[in-house]
Order: sequence, then C-alpha cells, then structure tokens
Amino acid sequence: MEQTPVRVAGTRITTGRSIEVTNPYSNEVIGLVPACDAATVVTACEAAAVALARDDFPQYRRAEVLERAARLVSERIDDFGHTIALEAGKPIRTARGEAARCVDTLTFAAVEARKLTGEMIPMDASQSGFGRLAFALRVPIGVVAAITPFNFPLNLVAHKLAPAIAAGCPVVLKPASSTPFSSIMLVELLIEAGMPADWVSVVTGSGKDVGEPLITNPIPALVTFTGSPAVGWRIPAQAPRKKISLELGSNSPLIVEPDADLDLVASKVRVAGFSHAGQSCISTQRILVHESVHDRFVDILAEAIGTLVVGDPLDETTDVGPLISPEETQRVLDWIDSAVADGASVVTGGVLADGLLMPTLVDNVPLEVDLCAKEVFGPVVAVISYSTFEEALDIADTGDYGLHAGIFTTDLRKALKAVRQLHFGGVLINEVPTYRADQQPYGGVKDSGNTREGPAYAVHEMTQLRFVHLG
Repeated sequence: MEQTPVRVAGTRITTGRSIEVTNPYSNEVIGLVPACDAATVVTACEAAAVALARDDFPQYRRAEVLERAARLVSERIDDFGHTIALEAGKPIRTARGEAARCVDTLTFAAVEARKLTGEMIPMDASQSGFGRLAFALRVPIGVVAAITPFNFPLNLVAHKLAPAIAAGCPVVLKPASSTPFSSIMLVELLIEAGMPADWVSVVTGSGKDVGEPLITNPIPALVTFTGSPAVGWRIPAQAPRKKISLELGSNSPLIVEPDADLDLVASKVRVAGFSHAGQSCISTQRILVHESVHDRFVDILAEAIGTLVVGDPLDETTDVGPLISPEETQRVLDWIDSAVADGASVVTGGVLADGLLMPTLVDNVPLEVDLCAKEVFGPVVAVISYSTFEEALDIADTGDYGLHAGIFTTDLRKALKAVRQLHFGGVLINEVPTYRADQQPYGGVKDSGNTREGPAYAVHEMTQLRFVHLG
C-alpha cells in the first residue's frame, strides 16, 4: 500500500515513515499518509510566509476560488461522504450531511471575501480630529496554523481553511492523524478551484512530531485549534506571543420543563445524543427533566433510542456506528460502570454488540461522576431529575464547560431567564444544544473555548485593523 501524498509548499510529498489510517468499524487499514516531522513543518511555514508576501491572491480571486470550491464539493457529495464514513466511522447518511454542510461553509466564506472591508473613523467627533480624514483597513493577520479533530474531518477543516482564504491568510494545516483523507481531498479540490498550490500545506503526524513544532514555529501569527480542553489550554503557554483561537469540548445540558412536548424532545434527542456515536462537542449529554414528567419522559426516550440502527457506517440504514477507537469505547464503558456504582441505573444500552457500544440511556446520574461532569464523547445520555426551574439552571451551569445549552418550554419568561442566566456561548430555546448552523457565531466560554467560528466571525479573528490617516 503506497502513501497518499500530502501537499507541502505546493508540492505533493511522501516521507520515509507512514501513518496507518484505520477504519473504526472493520479495524482494517484503509490507507497510509506521510509521517511528517518538524523539518516538514518548517518547510510548510516558510512557504506560507512566501505566499503571503507574494500578494498575488487578491480578494476577488479568493472569493472566486471559494465559490468554485463550493460547487465542486456539491458535485462530489458522495465521494466525500464515502471517505468520511471510511476514516471516521460516521454513518454514510450523516457523512453526506457533513459534506453538504461543507458547501455552506465555503459559500458563506465566499460571501465574506466579497464584502471584506474596513471602516471609516469619525475624526470630526473630537476637536483634535476635526477636519481630518481617516479610515481603518482590515488586513490579513498573517500565516494561520490550523489544528483540527477527527469527528468532523471535512467541515471543521473547512471552518479553518475557508475563512483564512477569505481573509487572505495562507495556512499550515495539521489534520487529525486518524482522519486525514477528507482534508487532503479538500485541499486538492481548492487547488483545482484556482487556489495557489502553496497557499495551504498539509502536515500529517502526531502532536509531538508535528503539532508542537507548528504551534511554536515563529511564522504563524494565529493558531486555531479544535479539540480537547486538556490540549487546547496548553497552547497559549507554548505560543505566548501568538493569537490563539480555541474551540473545545462540552457536556451540553438540555432542560425539559413540564410543559414541553415530550415526544418532540425525545425524537430530537434520539438524533442529538447519538449522531456519530455522540462524538460531537455539542452532543446532547445531560438531560435535566422536571420531576413531574421524569418517568414518562424516560420511557418515551428509551423507546425512541430503541429504534436506532447500530452497525456498518456504509449501510444506508445505520444510525449509529463505532467510536473512533477501541480505547475510547472502553473508556465510555468504564464511565457508565462508574456511574452505576455510584447509584445511577442503565435504562437501555450500556453493552457492546459486535464491538459497538449500543446507544445508552442512564438515569438518576450523580452530578459529580464523569458521565455528568466531563465530556463523554460517546453514545450516552444522562438524565437528572430536578424540582424547580432555578435548580435546573444551577445544575446546567455547574461545571467547567459552556458551549451550548438547550431548553424546552412554552413559558417565554423562563426561556428569557435561561438566556440571561446560563453562562454558555449559545442558548437554544425549544431546540437541542446539538443544533449548529454554519453561519452562526459558534463557540464557548469557560473551558469550552475563547473564540467564535462561523465564516463571518472567523474572518474577523483572522484579520486585524490598520489605521490610515490622510493628512
């Protein structure tokens, strides 16, 4: 099996060492990619600096490339979906949905490239500025170092690359070692769409061999990272003089009030808690249910979960596939067992079938156990009963995370109170916290991150204002 080359400094390269990429469902090796090293990172960063200085990729061309790329991805939804399903174990229908979202991400970034502008400064607003003319240009921040996770190997890469292209920033990309093929395909497609071949370099390898050298290299001005808080919060110390954009994890809470449509909530959680086996930063994890409807809701939800089809990601009927690795599967099982030992009860699931963790509903989960306090990143939802709305808000806000929270209620006053009180990047009313539109400002607070993604917001993160005074 030959290595699939990666694009570095405009050239497709291989290396003497390979990384095996394994199908999480079959455990079969589906391909090899180069094991890059610190020297490859230096080459990629230096080429990115040259591309930035060359100044031959103007705004209108960047917009055209993004527009063409969106059309090309839309024509290759099946190809990208198949690749995502193979390398990430994502069910094929969900994988095609990710590819369709990538089209949106590229399109929204193209719009931002078309309308990227600065602002006029009201000099006459002060006596010292009277009679003067000034404005601020929005210019590229510089080379961007982008580090992406395995769970959305195409669209989360697009959320880094597309805004950077719109902003005029070359990129050095480190994709997850377990899911590199989607990003390699996307970069080649962008070149096909007209992007200069050296504008984006892809360096595949471990965090130690590639990630850390990329973070500490002096050339990138911004590091944008999506992944775990444990890794993400170490980056500012590694690169104290760079701008650091972090999109990290969560244990998303959903509050279910007595007036909620329980069937509707259960049907949404059936998807939101188990899509891609729960491997999403905003997967619905903690479900806070009022005690008056708790038993009924648990019964309805258990029945809905029981209809999920677990199996081969390439099967069109599959709803839930494997976790990314056997080690992650065992970790989630251990967390379930630990919660049960502390008094929780498994309503459905909690077992393996042909090596796959069955969708799991755990009731009466203590707040301090890992299944509640940490990000499970697996096909498990935890139910907690509450007595008052204020108690529900307090429980939802407990802990270190603050990405998305959801609430189902017909009481507008309670909904607005949740919006005001919950310390989260997003509060969704009558919707699960797993919902995300690619154009929204997406990101968290506390340990969930420090930035907002979505092309319009990421472009601003990747540019800076340059003041211009006309004397």
